[in-house]
Amino acid sequence: MEYSFSIVTDTSSNLPKAVLDKYNIDVIPFTFFIDCDERTCTDIDSFDMKTFYDNMRNGTRVSTSQINPNTYEHFFRERLEKGQDILFISMSSGISGSYNCSEIAANTLKAHFPDRKIRLIDTLGASLGEGLFAIEAAKMRDAGADIDEIYNKFKDSRYEMCQVFTVGDLTYLKNTGRLSNIAALVGMVLHIKPVLKGNNFGKIVSFAKLRGRKKAIEALAEYYDKYVRDSGSQTIGIAHADCENDAQYLISLLKKNNPPLDIMTVCYEPVTGSHVGPGTLALFFMGNRKFRD
Repeated sequence: MEYSFSIVTDTSSNLPKAVLDKYNIDVIPFTFFIDCDERTCTDIDSFDMKTFYDNMRNGTRVSTSQINPNTYEHFFRERLEKGQDILFISMSSGISGSYNCSEIAANTLKAHFPDRKIRLIDTLGASLGEGLFAIEAAKMRDAGADIDEIYNKFKDSRYEMCQVFTVGDLTYLKNTGRLSNIAALVGMVLHIKPVLKGNNFGKIVSFAKLRGRKKAIEALAEYYDKYVRDSGSQTIGIAHADCENDAQYLISLLKKNNPPLDIMTVCYEPVTGSHVGPGTLALFFMGNRKFRD
């Protein structure tokens, strides 16, 4: 099928290749480095999650780099030259400078393609907090919505995407500078587990501390029950970094009181996963925007 506009996201959206193909979503890859070896991962189904996170547990350092303006410009230009407009659904500007790089590229291209539309959406999220929007955008496009209708909807509804998670070890978020209020957790003992969320600025903040992993997982379900909206009509998301049993326990809790229409479960791809670390368990759902406050 020919489309008047291309939906583009980045690999932080955590969407499996089968989903990207089904909904005709283009993906621009982040890169990561292991022992100075530059790599990308555009197909999480072929990603060896177990080995990757075990290596991190054993001390392997993974570094990442943001997508630069030239890469965005090249990727967008290919589609603009085919006569397509661009709807780009991006990782949060609160945790990466890549969105700002996409703005630089878009401003450059607008001068060369004045008749084309380039719409950029800062989702203020990552993983399925980004990926679920990309899927919904594709569904709206298939139903006949134009690019501006989708853009305007998500500029508002991004504040309703609730993103709540717990981690196995805060070291990774601390070392990469992704946790905005790390001072609140200084001196936290091992058996106290933090509960974190994305705030209104797309930054990661800790807002609760619980004793033990099980209680932290149960807290994710409790926040879902409290803040979810129209659960029976939406697909919610779970992402985990090599903790499948915990993900299954969370699913069992979510189905008790406000079962969703469907649950999409993925493993964290290596770029986002390297920042949150092994053992991370995250939940994504549409709900009351007060949750982000």
